Amino acid sequence: MERIGPPLTGGERETLRAYLDFHRATLAMKCEGLGDEELRRKSSPPSALSLMGLVRHMAEVERQWFRRTMGGAEVPHVWSDEGDFQQAYEVTGASGREAFEAWEAEVAHARSVEAGAESLEVTVYVPRWEGDVSLRTVMLHMIHEYARHNGHADLLREAIDGVVGA
Repeated sequence: MERIGPPLTGGERETLRAYLDFHRATLAMKCEGLGDEELRRKSSPPSALSLMGLVRHMAEVERQWFRRTMGGAEVPHVWSDEGDFQQAYEVTGASGREAFEAWEAEVAHARSVEAGAESLEVTVYVPRWEGDVSLRTVMLHMIHEYARHNGHADLLREAIDGVVGA
């Protein structure tokens, strides 16, 4: 996934799309060049947090917001039969290839949902939030989600091999 800096000027939708893709690419960049063992390495006990776990978690989050919420699809969770988002962090025996294939498929689907929407004003009801939510809010929420987890990814990668940087 190529990481391109968001535009300094531009329309709202273009800017939201660019920032979301920038953060998606940042997560991929933080994992670049690592093998399965390194991707599965946990941050510190008792946390189950790992780079592979973050990729798997973000596959679940992309699926939740773009397939289930915006798309209305009734699809199972990627990593859990019980609908447990935390299960994505349980990476014992998991492969990076499998994690990235699932994540990339969800990102591709999310992009198609966003591109197919008439506007950022398209809304859906979110029971957990007890209200209608716009595509704009979903995209902003995803940017927030990636930004937060990319901070975790920074620390995880540095602990693995000392690599730091944007």
